[in-house]
Amino acid sequence: MKHTTRIELTNLKDLNLAEAGVINPEEIRRITVEDAIVDTGASRLSLPKSIVEQLGLTPVGSRKAQTTNGIVDRFIYSPVQFTVLERSGIIEVTDIPENVPVLVGHMILEMLDLCLDIKKGLIYNPDHNDEWIEDQL
Repeated sequence: MKHTTRIELTNLKDLNLAEAGVINPEEIRRITVEDAIVDTGASRLSLPKSIVEQLGLTPVGSRKAQTTNGIVDRFIYSPVQFTVLERSGIIEVTDIPENVPVLVGHMILEMLDLCLDIKKGLIYNPDHNDEWIEDQL
């Protein structure tokens, strides 16, 4: 069963520049994706190249990734601030082919203390009574 979630993405560099007064808040590049796939088989937040470009992210490295089509090289891009279910974090993103939807991987779920319930979809961790509890830092 496919589960989706809404995710808000903000270019972290733009956010920092706006806070420093270097750019206007209106210049911050942001995108909201209403139907991102919650993919517990994915590690990171993975974005099609067009969204990477709209956010103005820059390459910071590359990694090999295991996919259903075998091992491939993926670029890692500068961080975004993301928000899912009113909880936010910061993560570098990975690119994916244009025909693949935005993938919310398990690192996002762990950071935000969220779980995937087969019937309800993405939920707050029931073991923590809807309170956001982080792993040891």
